[in-house]
Amino acid sequence: MENYRKARTVEQPCPCPFPDLPSNTPEVRVKDGSKIRNLMRFALSRMEEKAPPTDHPGTCEGSEVSVGSGENLCRQIVFTGVGQSVTKAITCVEIMKRRVQGLHQYTKLAYRTVQEVWEPLEPEAGLDSLTVSRNVPSLWVLLSRDSLDTDQPGYQAPGSFDAFWAQALKDESATPRDEQRRKRGGTGAGRAEGAGRGKGPRKHLGRPVKKTHKPLGHAGGVQE
Repeated sequence: MENYRKARTVEQPCPCPFPDLPSNTPEVRVKDGSKIRNLMRFALSRMEEKAPPTDHPGTCEGSEVSVGSGENLCRQIVFTGVGQSVTKAITCVEIMKRRVQGLHQYTKLAYRTVQEVWEPLEPEAGLDSLTVSRNVPSLWVLLSRDSLDTDQPGYQAPGSFDAFWAQALKDESATPRDEQRRKRGGTGAGRAEGAGRGKGPRKHLGRPVKKTHKPLGHAGGVQE
């Protein structure tokens, strides 16, 4: 591809995997250059019955946000991210779940087709344009104040993440301390005892040995 340059990138539209959503459900599309504070300011304003801080409702700096009509309190909100922005979308979801308690969650994974158009550096060389299609993973997360179908794949109940860590801490506290040390690599007195091996001879704990000195001869000569 040294004879080509990337001209443009076109993302094919991907339908929302959550059907039958209300018309006023906000859809926050997280981009690589999106700022989390701007995304959360907009999302919280729709979930806390406040007007969006921008002059144009439904838009947010650094991202693409599409919303329905009306400025009333929204019962549901959708976060989506593609490629490298998936991590930032997950961060926004976790912040939202801690700010607004009791949210039910659906998580869906999909692929979005991205087309890259490459143009030749020297058109007179007889090279044609190239179109490269790539399937990029995308994440869709639905947060809802209302109850959702618990049998659907990707469902997460409110507080289930905190309950997971609480159970993990409970299991760790119930495990004997010696077994925890073995799992962590043997900390404590056992490691301290072996840490000094190989650095020199051990000290004798018995009676001290009395050293004897041989008499020296005359200075500058040899004793006969």
